[in-house]
Amino acid sequence: MKNTPDKFVTYYRVSTQRQGASGLGLDAQRQTVAQYLSGVHRTTVGEFLEIETGKGADPLSKRPQLRLALDLCKKTGATLLIAKLDRLARNVHFVSGLMESKVSFLACDLPEANQLTIHIMAAFAEHEARRISERTRDALAAAKARGVVLGATGPTNLKTCNDQRQQNAQDFRERLQPVLEGMKAQGLTRRAMVERLNALGIKAPMGGPWSLGQVQRLASTSCEARSS
Repeated sequence: MKNTPDKFVTYYRVSTQRQGASGLGLDAQRQTVAQYLSGVHRTTVGEFLEIETGKGADPLSKRPQLRLALDLCKKTGATLLIAKLDRLARNVHFVSGLMESKVSFLACDLPEANQLTIHIMAAFAEHEARRISERTRDALAAAKARGVVLGATGPTNLKTCNDQRQQNAQDFRERLQPVLEGMKAQGLTRRAMVERLNALGIKAPMGGPWSLGQVQRLASTSCEARSS
């Protein structure tokens, strides 16, 4: 059956039993979904709530409610509706599996994004999370191999740390450039890019949320790199 954009199966997920019992996080998701459904002719044919972590090699196997929601989508031709993309997963294989299931899904925080955009964003979020631990481990091993005394201070160690930070910053810019280019192709303003990056859970270079100034500097640096 062909999916129709006015018929939805809603799916909510919280990560712990404590959050599920208290409603922490769930109320915000319900409010976001309700705002998206209001004002136009959009109906829901089912609602599912999951309380779990979603961690592991096969997150879908730990989400029986999501499996039921997907089955209902297939039977009714409805679209799976979630409040935020990260409520499904930041695992690119998991998002890819949803795409291959032939069930359309829509995130209220990215209603205009196509499946390619969502795939790119999820891939970057997963890659960056993995690389954080890898960079830390590699940097410590490289410093130790050069004779740096870990935990010590001094001009030599300070220069080493500065060089490593500069290299990490360059690597980060190169990985993020395709994402920024994709947003630019969609006609997003710099301020809209900030909102999109924060909504997807992609961390800024120092690990916190994005600001307008950070996006402007990163975009300017990318332009200078391409012109040189």
